[in-house]
Amino acid sequence: MSATVNVNGTITDGATASISVFDRGFLFGEGVYETIRTYNRLPFLFDRHMDRLRRSAARIDLACPLDDAGVHTRIIETIAAGAAEGEAYVRLLLTRGVGDISYDPKTATTPSLVIIVKPLPEVPAEFQATGVAVSLVSVVRNHPDSVHPAIKSNNLLNNALAMQQALQEGTYEALMRNYQGDLVECSQSNFFIVRDGTALTPPLDAGLLEGITRNFVFEVGAAIDVPVAEAVLQDGDLATADEAFLTSTTREIVPIVKVGARTIGAGQPGPVTLTLLAELRRTAAALNRTT
Repeated sequence: MSATVNVNGTITDGATASISVFDRGFLFGEGVYETIRTYNRLPFLFDRHMDRLRRSAARIDLACPLDDAGVHTRIIETIAAGAAEGEAYVRLLLTRGVGDISYDPKTATTPSLVIIVKPLPEVPAEFQATGVAVSLVSVVRNHPDSVHPAIKSNNLLNNALAMQQALQEGTYEALMRNYQGDLVECSQSNFFIVRDGTALTPPLDAGLLEGITRNFVFEVGAAIDVPVAEAVLQDGDLATADEAFLTSTTREIVPIVKVGARTIGAGQPGPVTLTLLAELRRTAAALNRTT
């Protein structure tokens, strides 16, 4: 898939884009990132993504070299430079920059800011029609006293190992537990169940990334009188769930009909999930009108 890349203000195609092997993002995974999508070719919920990026960066004592307006300008320029039409996937990476092979962050003085833009991968329509299966994996989400899940870190080995297990099992996503054994989130998305008409998702103190779309679902639900709440979820809650779904920036809402060997509810996308999805899309398109 073609990509357009902006490395510290220089735009090239994906094949020729480069960054130093001594960048600490490459050496140590020392950096943070955001994934943003467009509606109507405009970055959606950009302010919220930048707020989360800066909060993640602050946890590792890393400063973004540009203000929000400057980052937004670079994203728009990178989107415009690409030949692709339609909606865009935008990955924004902020690293400590080039330094010595040392854990001392002071060896790097200039952060790197990389923007990758490519066509937005479409979620297959049949996933909304039939739902997906996910694996309940053995890989445990990072302990908050290790690398806190609230840091959207470029070091994604924990998530990657979980997703590898799901791929080996032939499923769409990896549902992870925290160190206490509670359900917490998926490798690339947040997790919800629906019980008695209420959408429930694990609380932030369970040790998860505060998803932008996760939070937006609370607002969407409130607008259409669908209750959305936080709740501690455990394996047993899968047996009493009427529906389940995942949320992410690029995939919006995807119905889950099976977790491991367990069928969720009636084994098909449920009305609450599909209602929230339709309203999310309507609201997002309205917020990102070009005129």
